[in-house]
Amino acid sequence: MIRAIVGANWGDEGKGKITDVLAAQSDIVIRFQGGSNAGHTIINDYGKFALHQLPSGIFYDHTVSMIGNGVALSVENFVKEMRALEERGVPTPKILISDRAQIVMPYHIDLDTFEEARLSENSFGSTKSGIAPFYSDKYAKLGFQISELFGDAEELKGRISRVLAVKNTLLKYLYHQPELTVDAVYDKLMEYKELIAPYVVDSFDYLNKAMKEGKNILLEGQLGALKDPDFGIYPMVTSSSTLAGYGAVGAGLPPYEIKDIIAVVKAYSSAVGAGEFVSEIFGEEADELRRRGGDGGEFGATTGRPRRMGWLDLVASRYGCQVQGATQIAFAVLDVLGYLDEIPVCVAYELDGERIDYFPSTTKLKRCKPILKKLPGWKCDIRGIKKYEDLPENCRKYIEFAEQEIGIPIKIISNGPARDDIIYR
Repeated sequence: MIRAIVGANWGDEGKGKITDVLAAQSDIVIRFQGGSNAGHTIINDYGKFALHQLPSGIFYDHTVSMIGNGVALSVENFVKEMRALEERGVPTPKILISDRAQIVMPYHIDLDTFEEARLSENSFGSTKSGIAPFYSDKYAKLGFQISELFGDAEELKGRISRVLAVKNTLLKYLYHQPELTVDAVYDKLMEYKELIAPYVVDSFDYLNKAMKEGKNILLEGQLGALKDPDFGIYPMVTSSSTLAGYGAVGAGLPPYEIKDIIAVVKAYSSAVGAGEFVSEIFGEEADELRRRGGDGGEFGATTGRPRRMGWLDLVASRYGCQVQGATQIAFAVLDVLGYLDEIPVCVAYELDGERIDYFPSTTKLKRCKPILKKLPGWKCDIRGIKKYEDLPENCRKYIEFAEQEIGIPIKIISNGPARDDIIYR
C-alpha cells in the first residue's frame, strides 16, 4: 500500500512527527520534493532532531529511506545530516538516492542570496537554500542530474560550459560577482559523485519492484498546500509542488497506487516567510502562542526565524485538504492550546464587505479579513492521554467542530511532541 503525508496549510504543521510514527508501519519512506529549505522536527528515544532532506523513516532499522527524483539534493547538507546522526548514536540508516534527482550547486545558493538582496523589501523571505534557482535550472534544462556524474567526462564538461554561459552573464552583469569556471564546477561535481556514490540507485526500477512485492510505501512531502506554486499563495510559494499528487512524479509511482492521503492540519496556524495569512495575529497574543507552540517555541527548523502566528483557519484548511485530496486528517499540536479560556477560530472570510467560505486566489486573498468564532477552551494539559474519550469535553468539541467544517475525518491527533503522544480515533 502507498500512503502520502502532506501539509494542508503553510508548512510547519507537524508532518515530521506523523511521518516518524507511521514509518513504523512502512517498508520504504520517500521524500518526493523540496530541499533543505524547510525541516521536520522529530523527538524520539535518540533525542530531538530537525531533518531537512533525510526522510523521516531513518530512525527505524527495518525501513529504507529514499531521496526521490523530485528532491533538490544538497550534497553538503546530506553529508552533514548523516554525520550528525552518527555523532548522536543513531544506527546507520538504509539510505538510497535516486539517480534522477538533481543537485543543488553552490552557485544556486549564491544566486538565491544575491536575488533576495536585489529585491530588498520586495523579497520572498527565502531561506537562501538555493531552491528557486535550482528548480528554475531544472525546468530550463540547466541542472545536473546525478546520473550525469557517472557518464562521459567530456560530455559533462560541455554541459557545464553551456550552463555557465547563462550563469556567468547573471553573475557579471546583474549581480556584479566573480564568474565561474568549468574546471571548478566539474571538480565540485566529482567531489559530490564520490560522496553520494554508495547511495545512488535507479529509483524507478527499485520502487516498481517494491510495489509488485506488496511493500508498504510512505511518501513524505515538504511544506504545505498553501505553498504550492499552482494552488498556493503565489508568488510567495516554494518552487516545487507540495501536493500529494506530485508524489507520483517526485517518486516515480503510478498515481492510482496512492491509496491514502493524510493531510496534517495544525490546531492553530503558523507560517515562515512572506505571503498572505488571513488569520495572522500580532503583539503579545502572538508572542504567547509562539512561546508555547511547537516542541520548544515556534521557530523555523531550518532558519530559526520566529514563525508568524495565527488561529486555526478552517477556510484555508478545508481548501488545503481538498487540494491535497486528503482521505484523512492528522490534527497536530493540539496540546499547545490548553492555556486559553477561549480559542478563536477563523470560520469564514470577509471579502469586499461580503462573507465567503472559500479560499480565493491571491489577488482577492489580499483583501480578505478573518471572521472569527470563539470556542471554549479546556484549560488543562492533555499530554499523556491515549484515548479520545479521555480528552476534556471542550477539547473533543474543538476537534469535532474542525472536522465538521473541513469535511474530512480527523483520525489521528497529536497531543504532544514525543512519538507516543498520539491518539488514534
